[in-house]
Amino acid sequence: MININKYSIGATAAIITSMGLIAGLTQGFEEKSAIITGLLIIAIADNISDSFSIHMYKESEGASKKEINSSTIGNFITRFILALSFAVIILFLPPFTAFIVSSIYGLTLLAILSYLISQHKETQPFKEVAWHLLIAIFVIIGSKFLGSLILGVDIDV
Repeated sequence: MININKYSIGATAAIITSMGLIAGLTQGFEEKSAIITGLLIIAIADNISDSFSIHMYKESEGASKKEINSSTIGNFITRFILALSFAVIILFLPPFTAFIVSSIYGLTLLAILSYLISQHKETQPFKEVAWHLLIAIFVIIGSKFLGSLILGVDIDV
């Protein structure tokens, strides 16, 4: 069986951050390059930061070198692959369609991950899935709103 602990942090972060970025940026950017650049930054810079944070947290817990490396590498690879998968959606679809498809894709992945977590914890799957999807939907709506708000403001540099 898959060790869900090793992948859940990275998967959740990649899914929710990617959906939020896409939701916010598709409010006004017709340029796919801006959205793909944001997703690549998530896949690399934000991912390194997050993976390093997990590495340091595991060190502070006194975890074994093997566990530290496994958690760090597992997080990095999971986040990298997921962020890139969202970039592929943007690459091949028009922005609004990509927003819809990436939201469905992300919510589906999150529901599956939540279900696996509930199985691992031996809790009610419906509660886990519903709560996690509610948070993700809040991020999507908030990001859409923020994207609209920023577009309505003329910023002089």
